[in-house]
Amino acid sequence: MRAQDSGGSAPARFRPWVPLSVDSAAWAAGLVAAVLTRYEFSLTRDQFAATMVVVLLAVGLNAGIGHIQFLYRGRYRYASFEEVRAVFLTVVQSAAAILLLDLVLPHRPLPASAPIVGGMLALVLMLAVRYLRRLQRERSQRPDAALATPVLLFGAGAAGYSLLRSMLFNPRSRYIPAGLIDDDPLKRHLRAYGVPVLGGREHIPAALARTGASTLVLAVANADAELVREVRRITLAAGATFKVVPPVGELLDNRVSVTDVRDVQITDLLGRHQIDTDVDSIAGYLAGKRVLVTGAGGSIGSELCRQIDRYGPAELMMLDRDESALHAVQLSLDRRASLDDPAVILADLRDTDRIRKIFETRRPQVVFHAAALKHLPLLQRYPGEAVKTNIWGTLAVLEAAAGVERFVNISTDKAANPVSVLGYSKRITERLTAYTAARTGGTFLSVRFGNVLGSRGSVLTAFTAQIAAGGPITVTHPDVTRYFMTTQEAVHLVIGAAAIGRGGEALVLEMGKPVRIAEVAEQMAQLAAAPIDIEYSSLRPGEKLHEELFGADEIDRRPLHPLISHVEVPPLDPGLVRVLDADAPADVLTGRLAELCGDRTGTAGPPKLPRHEQAAQQIRTELRLAGTREPSAS
Repeated sequence: MRAQDSGGSAPARFRPWVPLSVDSAAWAAGLVAAVLTRYEFSLTRDQFAATMVVVLLAVGLNAGIGHIQFLYRGRYRYASFEEVRAVFLTVVQSAAAILLLDLVLPHRPLPASAPIVGGMLALVLMLAVRYLRRLQRERSQRPDAALATPVLLFGAGAAGYSLLRSMLFNPRSRYIPAGLIDDDPLKRHLRAYGVPVLGGREHIPAALARTGASTLVLAVANADAELVREVRRITLAAGATFKVVPPVGELLDNRVSVTDVRDVQITDLLGRHQIDTDVDSIAGYLAGKRVLVTGAGGSIGSELCRQIDRYGPAELMMLDRDESALHAVQLSLDRRASLDDPAVILADLRDTDRIRKIFETRRPQVVFHAAALKHLPLLQRYPGEAVKTNIWGTLAVLEAAAGVERFVNISTDKAANPVSVLGYSKRITERLTAYTAARTGGTFLSVRFGNVLGSRGSVLTAFTAQIAAGGPITVTHPDVTRYFMTTQEAVHLVIGAAAIGRGGEALVLEMGKPVRIAEVAEQMAQLAAAPIDIEYSSLRPGEKLHEELFGADEIDRRPLHPLISHVEVPPLDPGLVRVLDADAPADVLTGRLAELCGDRTGTAGPPKLPRHEQAAQQIRTELRLAGTREPSAS
């Protein structure tokens, strides 16, 4: 067998005689010292001979028991906690056997205290030799101080310790830690692997000057965006380079190493949020269930599929009308995936019969509805498309899903006090979802959040393209603000919210503080390789200066999770949206959508007029809104 050295950098040939020789010598020294001190360094020849016999017995017992404990068979890393435990058990059992034998013999060869004291001394010697050898090996594995870059590590927590060890015990490391920074005053006198804590964030400039470090690495894997921005600002002002480690969710094994250190990205500066979700509750409603995700090829839908897959659903069904996007998300789950996999469903929400047939044949138990049109300026020009996909498409899915265990409608902050076609359509879907919950008694709910960094069509994507083209970056207004969250964080909270949400609610995810879009542009320009200009235009139709997470009558209540608010949503009778005319003039249709967002609209139950009368009444209303006369009856 082979055992690794303490650094774990490369396998080393295991030589069992080395630890066995060390332990045998430790027993000899421990027992001789115990006997000599017991007799005040005055031994007779018989006492000395008896001591030597017991030493040989102790060496034999230790070798036999150690073999049983796999101590000399290469099972444990050298000087690891596992090996220390095996050494302790071997010494205790050996000492106990010698003591028992000494007590049962008619003429005791040694005083009864000798096996106990000798065993303790032997144990100390064994562990001391192992510690010194491990210390020697670790020092030999440290990077060359003349070649590695001295750095400060911000964060003396678990991630900081992991990164610190990775830097110190990797000969090929590009960095060598010169000090630690942590805001916790209880850690001010701490030393980790000999590296001292030099103070909090306010001491960063002095620590950089004192240690000669030219780089600071933020080693807090769950740091929120505000902390990243603040520490980066202090570091850059001090003339040093700033680097980060990724959030824990981006690490394959949740362990930080020196290879994870990277340059800061815009998502680090804007989208990091601390998330704590009850994994057991999530697994309870997803594990072993048939789960359907609509819009599976989109930014939110694809991340939903990847995270849901971790919880072991009985079947994960991915529905989208974009075949290339479907194939991409399938490949992200399984590199051997093929398009004939039944998990992939090519369908359009506008095809009501097709959607109903899918639910009848595949019988999903949990549904995440992420399919929607989301580009605000386009929907302002073409509101009929928002009606067909966002409203009627959602209604088709809701009606087909009437018997599912849990239905989650993905909404947006633009549904709070909406002023755009996108906001109107998503608010209407929240109300339709609440209506279905009231009618069926099922758990039908909506989840509302803001801008998702990196999603297709997001401001981040637009700015990146403008920077790649050499600029300028175009910002609509210098004071416009938006809420930001990364795709991974948003989806993680969506899945967690669905576990605690109740039927008819809209759950609002905590997005942190709103960020000025101009600040986003400035930070992205700073990260660009060449100077980039920023230009301002004006707000487009349907855009707010500041987005909101809650409507005028909604109250921020968080009864179950500190990052998830629960708000009541008034139901909307589907009959009122079925009679919408998607081909009506844009301003007429937009006005009608705004009317349907009123909290009192549709709360009195199903319409009592016959269907054809409802349609006629709707036409008259639209004509009146358009300022035209009703045609006379012929």
